[in-house]
Amino acid sequence: LRLGDALGATDSLKKGMGALKSPLIREQAARISPMPALVAQIAATLSDEPPVNPRDGNVIRAGLNAEVDELRGLASGARGVIAKLEATERERTSIPSLKVRYNNIFGYYIEITKTNLERVPADYERKQTLVSAERFTTPALKELERKILTAESALKELELQIFTKLLRDLQSHAATILETARAVGEFDALMSLAKVARHRGYVRPTINTGLRIRVRDGRHPVLEAGMRAGEFVPNDLDAEPDTRQILLITGPNMAGKSTYLRQVALIAIMAQIGSFVPAAEATIGLIDRVLTRIGARDELRRGESTFMVEMSETARLLKGLSERSLLLLDEVGRGTSTFDGLAIAWAVAEYLHDQTRAKVLFATHFHELTDLARERPRVKNLSMAVREWGDEVIFLRRVIEQPASRSYGIEVARLAGLPDSIITRAREILANLEQGELDEAGMPRIARDRRGKTLAPQLGLFSPREERIVDELRALDIERMTPMDALNALARLSARLKQKK
Repeated sequence: LRLGDALGATDSLKKGMGALKSPLIREQAARISPMPALVAQIAATLSDEPPVNPRDGNVIRAGLNAEVDELRGLASGARGVIAKLEATERERTSIPSLKVRYNNIFGYYIEITKTNLERVPADYERKQTLVSAERFTTPALKELERKILTAESALKELELQIFTKLLRDLQSHAATILETARAVGEFDALMSLAKVARHRGYVRPTINTGLRIRVRDGRHPVLEAGMRAGEFVPNDLDAEPDTRQILLITGPNMAGKSTYLRQVALIAIMAQIGSFVPAAEATIGLIDRVLTRIGARDELRRGESTFMVEMSETARLLKGLSERSLLLLDEVGRGTSTFDGLAIAWAVAEYLHDQTRAKVLFATHFHELTDLARERPRVKNLSMAVREWGDEVIFLRRVIEQPASRSYGIEVARLAGLPDSIITRAREILANLEQGELDEAGMPRIARDRRGKTLAPQLGLFSPREERIVDELRALDIERMTPMDALNALARLSARLKQKK
């Protein structure tokens, strides 16, 4: 019935689509087949309110098949005969509570309560004994039961046969029905995109075979829909492999880095599928893939921490990148220690620049990475604009062409409600840590190797002197030492550890 309704609606849809100018929509209209004869067959065959299971009966419309009508009349008429028989038996036996009932196990039966058993006629045959009643049958009831059950079972079987034939007839039209469904689905998708584009002020992007992606005043299509008109802050994008391959985006939490990455991906995908896009202007070269490393999750059932998942995903997306790929990285390296994470993020950015030509948006809290722009010509620094007003931090949501001066993490923590004592102490610790970020020349230590110096090794757990003591401890043969020898060795090593340099 739903299929019949849908096919019936395609007739007016096809006429409306055929009146439009678009060659694509006219082609879709040509693929739509309303099939009025099939719609009429469905309507003529099925009743208005058939059961969910066709085996339950009452599937076929009255008047379609004479045999169905005859059996249905017999079955429904027999029910009236049962009611008449019940009234007759009550009058004959003078038992007003006498009932004629049916169940799947015993069929039809006459039920009489035990207080009225002395009135039971002699022609009643006992069928079942219950706690408070007895069930009986009679020759007349047996014959009536045979007629009723035969009619009902024959009716259900015949209705199922007719319904099955309808399904076979529909199956012969399956290819046409599916092609019509595909054409209607395509038009529905285009109509939905067109309505959204007109309602929200989208523009038609320029799609070409170049490699550049340029968007002016781009917006996030989902977030914008939930905000008041004009409230969303639009942003530009300009990326291409020759001069602006890697865009490093720095700035504090809540400033809009992740929103910017996601809106770029959505605009690119919408343009690829033929949709208008939320922007004032957009020129987008063909893209073969949009790859993302965004968010934090774990796979504990497989023994993978959030950082392991992050690294596994990063490893997978670094393979097979082309100059037409668009890669979005959000906070690579944040799941481990600061130094390790910063080192990994730096190395990944270097690899993407040196070994690939993919267009990359790299959002990070490691503002030290901004020094890459001095060392790699195709790396550009972007940041989320922030203004400080007294002790307040104001997020402008605007992407600007310059690196962030700092991360503002402590200010965000203050906004979140951390106690003032924690905020004060965090600022003191940050000041101490930042003093160690620069070398003797006042330059960032992380980029020291690019200035002809040797990169400092990762901090070890022990000093050189402690390492020598550990080596001596490792060389001791405990099994051959007496308790006194062991105590003497321990005292000697302990004294050396306590000595000043």
